[in-house]
Amino acid sequence: MNQEHNISYGTGDTSFQSAGGEAGIRKLVDKFYERMGTDPRFSTIYNMHPDDIEVSIDKLARFLCGWLGGPKRYQEKYGSISIPAVHQHLAIGTDERDQWLTCMKESIDEQTYEANFKDYLIAQLSIPAEVIRTRSKQ
Repeated sequence: MNQEHNISYGTGDTSFQSAGGEAGIRKLVDKFYERMGTDPRFSTIYNMHPDDIEVSIDKLARFLCGWLGGPKRYQEKYGSISIPAVHQHLAIGTDERDQWLTCMKESIDEQTYEANFKDYLIAQLSIPAEVIRTRSKQ
């Protein structure tokens, strides 16, 4: 059994496994979109999504599988992706970035992940969130 301090996230499929594999990632993404759709603090970013939220859920869950070192489910269904490019048409400023990160952090906190993986995951997600902010239509 791995001790928390012996786990090297970002290597191989360690992050994917730490997130609970595909089922764990889907659970996180479901919680994330549920929170985003019901908490008024996140209405701005929720309203940026297409009407069929199930497509967004599927895309994020598939993307995170590969991004965390697991199978490349997004590419299998949708092809290659550039995260900044697919968000470039949106007006994403500091407030929208922070809404997304807060919603994701609260959703991550509800998962049964180890504490250091929760910290690692939100820190890693902050990187593309900031890149999206800097490249979006403002």
